[in-house]
Amino acid sequence: MSKKYEALAQQIIEKVGGEQNVSSLSHCQTRLRFVLNDDKKADKESMKKLEGVANVIESGGQFQVIVGTHVEEVHEEIVKHSNISNNEAAQAGEKKKPNALNRVIDFISATFSPVIPAITGAGMIKAFLALLLLFDLISKDSQTYYIINFMADAVFYFLPFFLAYSGAQKLKASPFLAMFLAGILLHPNFIQLRTDGEDVHLFGLPIRLVTYSSSVIPILLIVFAQSYIERFLKKIVHNSIKIIFVPMLTILITGTLALTIIGPLGSYVGDYIAIGFDWLASYGNWMVILLVATLWPILVMFGIHYSISPLSQMQLATTGLENIIGPGALLSNISQGVAALIVSFKVKNSAQKQIATSTGITALMGVTEPALYGINLPKRYPLVAAMIGSACGGLYAGFTNVFRYAIGASGIPAIPLYIGEDIWNLYNMLIALVVTIAVTAILTYVLSTHYEKKIEEQVTASIVAEETEQIQPVLQDSLITSPLKGTLVPLTDVMDEAFSSAALGKGIAIEPSVGKVVAPFNGTVTAVARTKHAIGIQSDDGVEILIHVGINTVKLKGAYFETFVEEGQTVMAGQQLLLFDIGKIREAGFNTQVPVIVTNTTDYFSVTATTTAAIDFNEQLIAVKK
Repeated sequence: MSKKYEALAQQIIEKVGGEQNVSSLSHCQTRLRFVLNDDKKADKESMKKLEGVANVIESGGQFQVIVGTHVEEVHEEIVKHSNISNNEAAQAGEKKKPNALNRVIDFISATFSPVIPAITGAGMIKAFLALLLLFDLISKDSQTYYIINFMADAVFYFLPFFLAYSGAQKLKASPFLAMFLAGILLHPNFIQLRTDGEDVHLFGLPIRLVTYSSSVIPILLIVFAQSYIERFLKKIVHNSIKIIFVPMLTILITGTLALTIIGPLGSYVGDYIAIGFDWLASYGNWMVILLVATLWPILVMFGIHYSISPLSQMQLATTGLENIIGPGALLSNISQGVAALIVSFKVKNSAQKQIATSTGITALMGVTEPALYGINLPKRYPLVAAMIGSACGGLYAGFTNVFRYAIGASGIPAIPLYIGEDIWNLYNMLIALVVTIAVTAILTYVLSTHYEKKIEEQVTASIVAEETEQIQPVLQDSLITSPLKGTLVPLTDVMDEAFSSAALGKGIAIEPSVGKVVAPFNGTVTAVARTKHAIGIQSDDGVEILIHVGINTVKLKGAYFETFVEEGQTVMAGQQLLLFDIGKIREAGFNTQVPVIVTNTTDYFSVTATTTAAIDFNEQLIAVKK
């Protein structure tokens, strides 16, 4: 995103009374629509004087700042440089509850994105070591294996540090305070307390001694809490002592919560899950294998797999066999790798293709974090396909009572762990793997044909829009024909100050007699409102037109409108663009005047509208001269 409107965005934030005064923000085709907590804090007159602001209107409970057809760019800069979120529902004058699951997944994905190269590199080293062991080129007891293995483990062990930094940046908290908090979790003295095994208290509060190395969710929850605590302290602590007391209090408060409540949360959940698995195992191991195979990625993300590990080890120690974790984890890891590799064949983006290929290979070797956080979770459909595939394989492995004879990695190198006296144990594990691979591959491929095509279309539209913006036609004298049939209304009589003041440009309005809009010339669609009530078009001669059906009809949320074109589409004069129901719009209490505005009026010497009383489709409406 260009920084062209960065200064304007910051000035607008200041003039509306600061980001704390903004309840919600949205935009339509030409204006920013603020809902303010206190309208009196907004400096309307100063806002009007800003370069880049055409006018300011207070209407319908909204503080509307008219900036023109580049409103989306200004809007993005405001969101980017403040804590004001993009609230699309506010376009209809209402608040819309965001999808919590999508927000959580987006946060985790955005937090992991900067860390992916490090995780991928470590995963490839792990895969390389697994191959060396598989072909007996080195032994697990050698110093070479020991050193290279802990080199690869470093990024996973200290993962909370990496996530603390990127998570804090995403939440606009201090990254270094977040890393400070991660350091508390991984401090050698805390690890020693856990080793000693004695009861520990902080301010009288019990501390649950939990393993935080390689964990994900605990540090993300802690940074989430830090962002609110730090922001609150910045508001209440005086500026003269802020630099000292905000960091100190943030660490003390968040650190205490981290060690006593937030951090141990995952382990508490894990304990109850372990009890549940133990109960399930008493009725049938097949259910345990099925659940682990299906939910293993989720268990790993929350660090809950640590709570199940003791059950696995006890089972092996007492019976010499293990199937609580081994079969399910192996099937899950293989499915994650297969899903990522299928994605690598389907995506066209070279960077994503490389990441999907490399992380897919490491997942097959038993290290799934790079594939999970780099490809499968951000794209979502590969994760869903992988979980369904591993569930199918897990169901077979559960009913055939597959087990392993020793504990080791959960990837292709782990297959020999299933070789024992009963050769059918190995065969059943291999059949389960084939089922997992087949279902995962087919599902991922089928889902990718839909989702990757959708992503490709979005990228193409973005490129077209960018090229349209960069390659401007040479401006010429031009005639604009009428996009509607009806009665002409002088722009000064339009019931909206943004149009009547010509703040957006010169033009004319039409009171329609037919609910149809056609293209006024040959050109390209530059914008289609999400609520379908407005369309922007640029002619081949360089004239930029905004056709805005009705006044404040954005509040209809698209009801009674139907569009037939999309942004970036080439259109011919007279081509149908939009249909709308005049009667129902009026019944809903909205004015149906349609302003037709030349938004790049300043590029022309004159913009002259016809003076006839009535107008029909394709009759001359506006003449522009360079």
